[in-house]
Amino acid sequence: MHDYRWLHEYCLNRFGSAAALDARLPQAKSPAELRAVGDDRYLSLLSLRVFRAGLKHSLVDAKWPAFEEAFFAFDPHKVVLMGAEHLERLMQDERLIRHLAKLKSVPRNAQFVLDVAREHGSFGAWLADWPASDITGLWRYLAKHGCQLGGLSAPRFLRMAGKDTFIPTDDVVAALKAQGIVDKAPTSQRDLAAVQAAFNQWQEQSGRPLCQLSTMLACTVNH
Repeated sequence: MHDYRWLHEYCLNRFGSAAALDARLPQAKSPAELRAVGDDRYLSLLSLRVFRAGLKHSLVDAKWPAFEEAFFAFDPHKVVLMGAEHLERLMQDERLIRHLAKLKSVPRNAQFVLDVAREHGSFGAWLADWPASDITGLWRYLAKHGCQLGGLSAPRFLRMAGKDTFIPTDDVVAALKAQGIVDKAPTSQRDLAAVQAAFNQWQEQSGRPLCQLSTMLACTVNH
């Protein structure tokens, strides 16, 4: 496994300068910024991620204002009360993406948001307090307790929300394999722990957020 110095030098050589590199890197939200976001916005993002999965993002995004209207601006206290008959009516709404399993996920995730908020004060406070050093644990929690948040949906939702995370995209996995950290896409707890440990080490060496390290690592893969 290469250290951060190698990763940094590789990216500098590829992009020519530290300024050019930094311009390409994402920024994570601060804990205070995560806390300031309302539970309704997190439910909207959770739902948007579920509907984006397997579909063209621009198609889903263009329809999202209609979803905001149909789901009461994603107020979890209202959405959680939506029963089967209400969802069946939404299946007739041509403004929406009429995928029943995805529509059913919205009130279920509303209950998830409410459960988390009840225990932690707000969904944003819970996200803010979860340590980046165990971000794969947060993925597992979202997949287990949320609805349709398995696979890459949990880390992609976190990236959308601004919570610091790496994402095991094809390029990131290829880079991890090249460095001997894993031999396939990490899905087992052992492989996820190995990947988390590698990112934790790079973060300790660099002080950079996981999202930037993830992007830098992807840049080491030649296409």
